Amino acid sequence: MSEYLYLVQMDVPPELEADFNRIYDKQHIPEIMKVPGVLDVKRYVLEKPAPGVPKYAALYRVASADVPQGAAWVAASDTGDWKPRIRPHTFNRSHALFKLLP
Repeated sequence: MSEYLYLVQMDVPPELEADFNRIYDKQHIPEIMKVPGVLDVKRYVLEKPAPGVPKYAALYRVASADVPQGAAWVAASDTGDWKPRIRPHTFNRSHALFKLLP
C-alpha cells in the first residue's frame, strides 16, 4: 500500500481567524479523521510571512490518492460549521497530493 500526503493551504480574513482555528480543530479535523484511509492530520501556521504563501497549512496523511476526493471526505468536509461559516471566506487556497517515495 502506498502512502500519500495531501497538503492544503489557505488564508482567511483576520477577523475570522479565531472561528477558523476553533472550527478547524474542534469540528473539521475530527470529522475528517473518521474518513476511511485518513491516517493523520497536522496543522501549521506560517512562522515568517512570505509574499503569496498562505498563512495556514494542513497536512493530511492518507492511505491512497483517491481519499481526498472520495464521497466520505466530501461529506465529512461539509459537516458542521466549516462549509457555511468558513469555506466561503477562505482565499489563496492550494491543494497538492504527494506520493511517499519508496
